[in-house]
Amino acid sequence: MSTANEIIGLMETMGNEQQRENLMRFFKTAPGQYGHGDEFLGIKVPQTRQVVKAVEKDFPLSEVPRLLMCRWHEVRLCGLLILVGQFERLATKRLASQADAISQRDAIVSLYLQYAEQANNWDLVDLSAPKILGHWLLLPTALGDKLTIMDQLAASPCLWKQRMSMVSSWKTSQQGDPSWCLRYAEVHLHHPHDLMHKAVGWMLREMGSRVSMELLRDFLSRHAHEMPRTMLRYAIEKMSDAERRQWMTDSH
Repeated sequence: MSTANEIIGLMETMGNEQQRENLMRFFKTAPGQYGHGDEFLGIKVPQTRQVVKAVEKDFPLSEVPRLLMCRWHEVRLCGLLILVGQFERLATKRLASQADAISQRDAIVSLYLQYAEQANNWDLVDLSAPKILGHWLLLPTALGDKLTIMDQLAASPCLWKQRMSMVSSWKTSQQGDPSWCLRYAEVHLHHPHDLMHKAVGWMLREMGSRVSMELLRDFLSRHAHEMPRTMLRYAIEKMSDAERRQWMTDSH
């Protein structure tokens, strides 16, 4: 399969009605909920990954936008995971500073940013942003100032772009760089949406676990009193029972 239409046709035959109904409930697609209007075929993620594995290596980048613009959630996920796979192939130590690899990675990042609003649910963001944008932050690029690009995502009115700016730090924290996490945790500290409260708390927890619990405690000592409870609870999950109780008590 080398075209988007072939992938869409295949995936439409893989749907399951019971799974479709479960996914629509799980991803909050009812009117007024954050996933309102999202449409599902009823395909589990491992099945989608099998499709990706079969096509990813040689799939033309020019065909990916058709997948990302598809009405079906699972097809959009397939397109995003193709980008992830292709980016990771170009991001090995051997290729990190190679000019052609830099150019190809930048093309993937540019396409990802162009169609970012099509990653319109938390799973689509979380399965793609850390491995594309987060990894890109650690590598040479010719796209311009990384901070400017990420700040534009953080300042966007689009919830999913905002979440990208935050969860991309999962990768940078894994590699020992806390700066991206701390920056966007402060930017999104007073975000109104529960999905961002969870994302910020989760990324702070990972930063503390991967980089420094003292950095996490320092952040909390300055901000715990103004953090939404959900955000704080997520951030302190890996601390001892006694320390978690102390933070929850002291913060309010």
